[in-house]
Amino acid sequence: MRTRLLPLLIVLMAAVLLALGMPLAVSLAAARQQEVVVDRIDDTARFAALAQFVTDSPSGSRTDDTTDGRQATLQRELDQYFRVYGIKAGVFYRAEDRPPMANAPYDWGVPTEGEGKDAFVEALLGRRPHDPEQVWPWQDGRLVVASPVIHDGDVVAVVVTDSPTDQMRSKILRGWLVIGAGEIAAMLLAVGAALRLTGWVLKPVRVLDTTTHAIASGRLKSRVAVASGPPELRRLARSFNEMADNVEDVLEQQRAFVADASHQLRNPLAALLLRIDLLALELPEGNAEIASVRTEGKRLGQVLDDLLDLALAEHAESDLRLTDVGELAAERVASWSPVADAKGVTLVGTCPATTAWADPVALSSALDAVIDNALKFTPPGETVEVEVAPNGDVCTVVVTDGGPGLSDEELERVGDRFWRSTAHQNIKGSGLGLSISRALIAAGGGSVSYAHHEPHGLKVTVTVPRSRPAA
Repeated sequence: MRTRLLPLLIVLMAAVLLALGMPLAVSLAAARQQEVVVDRIDDTARFAALAQFVTDSPSGSRTDDTTDGRQATLQRELDQYFRVYGIKAGVFYRAEDRPPMANAPYDWGVPTEGEGKDAFVEALLGRRPHDPEQVWPWQDGRLVVASPVIHDGDVVAVVVTDSPTDQMRSKILRGWLVIGAGEIAAMLLAVGAALRLTGWVLKPVRVLDTTTHAIASGRLKSRVAVASGPPELRRLARSFNEMADNVEDVLEQQRAFVADASHQLRNPLAALLLRIDLLALELPEGNAEIASVRTEGKRLGQVLDDLLDLALAEHAESDLRLTDVGELAAERVASWSPVADAKGVTLVGTCPATTAWADPVALSSALDAVIDNALKFTPPGETVEVEVAPNGDVCTVVVTDGGPGLSDEELERVGDRFWRSTAHQNIKGSGLGLSISRALIAAGGGSVSYAHHEPHGLKVTVTVPRSRPAA
């Protein structure tokens, strides 16, 4: 969940930072250009004030003796201005056929196109300089500012400055770099805050998920530690713990009822079987009904014993220890060999030394149930194999038989309580053996699975962990 929530928060924070940073960058660029424009407007206004007092020569020549000495002063000002700042400047008469009043450099004339031409025309109309278009750092543009020279209420000339923008664009770029660094720092801070926030919010969810998995795996004592997180999640954790307590109480009551019922029914059943034996003395020898009643009574007694075993298996705590599964399986094979020989079934075991964490008593009981089931359904002349092998982090005990096997639908139900295949109803059993084995193995963190065995038969795989399961 964190991998899905964190990118969403990061994208939203990045969008907010961009939404704030882009206008700030544009505003910075506009402010830097406005500073330059205001400075150029002041310069053009100063040159226009000087140009107002220049005596106009009828011939328009700089070398005319009637030229006012102030024109030379204006020319020196423009020359020095261009030499110091590298900014082109000139004072141009209204009439296009007249030479400039003063200009620097001398070969620079009236702009004939673009923004410079527009600014010149605006100044001829007596309008104040307007803000030129924004120059961005990647543009190699120039700033043109024009100011009218007014004499006796008329525009007689125009002062034009043409400024390079290298320095201004460098300042804008440096400002943008500062903004970018600030954005990156803010983004890193936001990511750190998002990590802490998502961790704080999702930690109770992760704990709840882990505890739910533990309870689903059979560790009913697991509970959620209500320590941190939003109030709603802490309240959910407390409610979950209350629910788990109630479920555990109900399961304990069910187990106690099954154990008590199976135990209490044994005495009446034993008395009933005794009375049936006494009644059989009054009947002819070999009475079929009496034999049938005795068989059903014994089967009922086996069911009660299995119910008691199942209740104890689900209730008992596993005594996990490092166990040689190969040695234990070999012992069970040796113990069941006389039964297999009596039935005409070959029981073989491949049991190399392999250690794993298991309850030896529970694992032995589970293997007894699985091997008993395999021998029960394997006809004479077939083989039952028990193979122990390490498989990565687990150890497996695979028991295969040569019986008729089960269909795909029956494989989904095998191991359920009291379930028996319709094809095997005439074979002795209560339908609880595999359920008991599964409960015993699951209590120690293992599992039991079922599959087809080729060419026919059933394959039962008992899996136990090779590393100590978490408490």
